[in-house]
Amino acid sequence: MTRETITLTQAEQQRVIVLTAVRERHVGAARAATLLGVSLRHCRRLLAAFRRDGPAALAHGNRGRPAPNRVPKSLERRIVRLARTTYAGFNHQHLTEKLAEAHRIVLSRPTVHRILLAAGLPSPRPRRRRRFRRRRDRMPQTGLLLQWDGSHHDWLEGRGPRLVLQGAIDDATNEVPAAIFRAQEDASGYFVVLRETIRTRGIPVALYGDRHGIVTNDARPRPLTVDEQLRGHSRPLTQVGRALRELGIAWIPAHSPQAKGRVERLWGTFQDRLVSELRLARARTLEEANAVLQSFLPRYNARFTRPAAQPGSAYRPLPSALNLDDICCIAHERTVANDNTVTLGPQHLQLLPDAQRASYTKARVIVRRHLDGRLSVSQNGRRVAFRILAAAPHPAPTQKPNAQHPVRPRAPSTWKPPRDHPWKKTYAQELRRKQLRMARVTFSLNTLG
Repeated sequence: MTRETITLTQAEQQRVIVLTAVRERHVGAARAATLLGVSLRHCRRLLAAFRRDGPAALAHGNRGRPAPNRVPKSLERRIVRLARTTYAGFNHQHLTEKLAEAHRIVLSRPTVHRILLAAGLPSPRPRRRRRFRRRRDRMPQTGLLLQWDGSHHDWLEGRGPRLVLQGAIDDATNEVPAAIFRAQEDASGYFVVLRETIRTRGIPVALYGDRHGIVTNDARPRPLTVDEQLRGHSRPLTQVGRALRELGIAWIPAHSPQAKGRVERLWGTFQDRLVSELRLARARTLEEANAVLQSFLPRYNARFTRPAAQPGSAYRPLPSALNLDDICCIAHERTVANDNTVTLGPQHLQLLPDAQRASYTKARVIVRRHLDGRLSVSQNGRRVAFRILAAAPHPAPTQKPNAQHPVRPRAPSTWKPPRDHPWKKTYAQELRRKQLRMARVTFSLNTLG
């Protein structure tokens, strides 16, 4: 493009009008500088260029020339190819980070966005216009409040079973201390998240989540039993509620999904970025998904964690008197039977005598099923030895089968007692009373008629 064919902008056309008036001596240079909004020295430079080259001198010298920092066409084609194959479904910001991390292609997000839009590849998660909401201030210190929840989503995109992601996020810093994939949302998943958080950070002050039956029984209240009233329970406790009470963690139930918006937005980010990472790793099973998740969390926290308003941490260290494995587990209180056995579901445990007690009959014990599948029995904080019975005990049959005299099932009886049988005495009396009542009613109607 030559300078003779350059199209001037509206501002440049106004400069032509003013400089033409100066050249024809209708306006002085000082007045022209004021009209153009430039200094007198710069106005004289413009006037000299205008007299020498005409209106084309007022256009910028780089107009019509390619930018020196432009992206090569070969690199643009490579980015488009990666976006359509390896990173199909990645949003533009996530794709920009993956290009710099895995391929050393360092470009800004607007540049990648422009290249992909020109190739007809819009972002799969466009930014929606946000509605006005009243902002809730974050907690000032890390560890004061954790929001946790479970996300039901097709994380493997049909390559495997549907999974549930259970995790927590710090309200002050956006840090995700722990998360795990489970086949379904259950208490064991929340126990894993809680145990990992306490082991790596400490005991948080409070937890915030929805009114799920796994955590609280407020949704289905029932009258308190005498035992619960004597223990001072204000409501029936679930397994997770019991663990939170033993750890001294306050539970704050949310009344709507919008109330715990931070963890809900976390699931939206994970359903975009983590799904893409799972697709890239070709994860198909629960174990493979958890392996990808554990490598994804440190990178996510490094990218999205923000500093808290106040320094320090509100996490409390775990007291030495508490055993975390005995708290984050499924625990049931049982009364020992006369044969020193207790039951946990279909399993029967035979308690063994020790130096403390020769028999545990009628004693109250705690039977625990730990997260790794182990069973344990304790009484007043002390472990009790036991063994698992091979089969549930059952009473012996009254008559053992014999090969010479096999026990044959009896044929159903067809005999019916007569109406005057003593078995039917009550029935006959009731029938007689009905007949007498009907006779009285008939007599009354005839008399009135």
